[in-house]
Amino acid sequence: MGAAAPTPAVRLSSITKHYGPITACQDVDLALIPGEIHGVLGENGAGKSTLMKILIGLVQPDGGTIELAGAETVIHDPQTAADLGIGMVHQHLSLVESLTVWENVLLGDHRRFDRRAARDEVMATAEHYGLVLDPDWRVSDLSAGLRQRVELIKCLRRDPKILILDEPTSVLTPAESEQLFATLRTAVAAEQRAVALVSHKLAEVLHATDVVTIMRQGRVVERTTTRTATATSLARAMVGREVSLRSSAAAFGAIDVVDSVAAVAVNSEHREEVLRVDGATLSRRGVLLLDGLSIHVHAGEIVGVAGVEGNGQRELGDVLASLVALDNGTVTVAGTPVKTGRAGAMARAGVAIIPEDRHDSGCVLDMTVADNLLIDRIGKVSRFGFIRRSAQRTRAKQMMSEFDVVGAGPDSTFGSLSGGNQQRVVLARELSNNPKVLVAAQPTRGLDVGAIEYMSGRIREAAAGGIGVLLISTELEEILDLSHRIVVLAGGRVIGELNRVDATSERLGLLLGGIANTVESGGTTDDAS
Repeated sequence: MGAAAPTPAVRLSSITKHYGPITACQDVDLALIPGEIHGVLGENGAGKSTLMKILIGLVQPDGGTIELAGAETVIHDPQTAADLGIGMVHQHLSLVESLTVWENVLLGDHRRFDRRAARDEVMATAEHYGLVLDPDWRVSDLSAGLRQRVELIKCLRRDPKILILDEPTSVLTPAESEQLFATLRTAVAAEQRAVALVSHKLAEVLHATDVVTIMRQGRVVERTTTRTATATSLARAMVGREVSLRSSAAAFGAIDVVDSVAAVAVNSEHREEVLRVDGATLSRRGVLLLDGLSIHVHAGEIVGVAGVEGNGQRELGDVLASLVALDNGTVTVAGTPVKTGRAGAMARAGVAIIPEDRHDSGCVLDMTVADNLLIDRIGKVSRFGFIRRSAQRTRAKQMMSEFDVVGAGPDSTFGSLSGGNQQRVVLARELSNNPKVLVAAQPTRGLDVGAIEYMSGRIREAAAGGIGVLLISTELEEILDLSHRIVVLAGGRVIGELNRVDATSERLGLLLGGIANTVESGGTTDDAS
């Protein structure tokens, strides 16, 4: 007689949630077992986040039940969830930038503590999970990857028995992700935690989980053990159709194939140079962030900017978005010098931006989709200083149709859209301005395989239409998949350059490790562009 099945740490049964006419979850069942990591997959808007918000008490279900260790319970709010031993690491960070790491981690505690003991406690949690950082660092000075570590430590310090991880590695390097999951798997088994891992990275799910539940359009469409799953079968179940090899590979984290279309270098000899950054230098609080960086992009060319997070990528994007002024150096767009740090100057010169964090600088969450789509050209739908709402809605509907923004209308709030649709709104607004240059910073971060396929296709179409694309990404698979030419940043400067036909993940990995002299063909070292 076989052993009895273990009692789930938490069981969700027939969970249903409606938002007006939209069904976010419909009769969803999910059981998390102590000692297991349970993957939850689905496209953006499939209902994963709503389900997790119900479990953490942020959203109340319209129907269904929740049982903890076999006893039915109601989770009224996040504090109730915390008291019940449920913790969640959210995809979008909720840190106070003006505070230090240890202050953020202990924020919300009601007990008395002294500074030294608090710092030691934070350091002990960080070291236990391989997420070491200085507790006295100010969060405003940290890269996105380090901020994600703070969010993880903040949750893990409370020692939850049920742990929800929502895209926990979206801003971590591959090495950081591998270390996190190696430590997590050990801790889960030894401490009998029950873990739900929400992720769009199929390779990550295949590597880190024991069981996988796949959702589509608010329902569970498949449940399987990880050992019997493949990346292709998971992608097909997520999207409901076959997906292209290239976009699938980018999502799986497993592309190292020179594609006959994507890998062909653009002959730039007779093409206009649409963007040139020369000798860009930028410092903040005495820290050198850009160190004489030089890059150029020709019309119709996709130039990938690779590098470990925190080596100048964000600052380069900020300069090209007119958010900061260079200390030294120049930016030229289509032969015309453009002042840096002057609001709107880059956009007027023909530079479109997909920002690294759309919530931080790409859109306004509480404004409507129509407002966000036309926020930079409101004069085109205004008369005598008043917005013509009918004209605004008509134009917004056209843009939403052209860029396949679904699940809401032009009067819906931007924040109500799924991540993939939010990114499509940003892309629609930027490309509808007929730019000369598209700066795409982490354009597929946090997106599912279907949304990645769409974004990748649109970026290729933009280049094919003559737009010069600067692709800034920490995902090597994305860089290899899309770029015609690749430059590698380290310490705020270009340390190497490769044509795509000469690029392999091994060669790029060596460059990322600072071994620039391994580049033999297709590029140079130090200010390679």
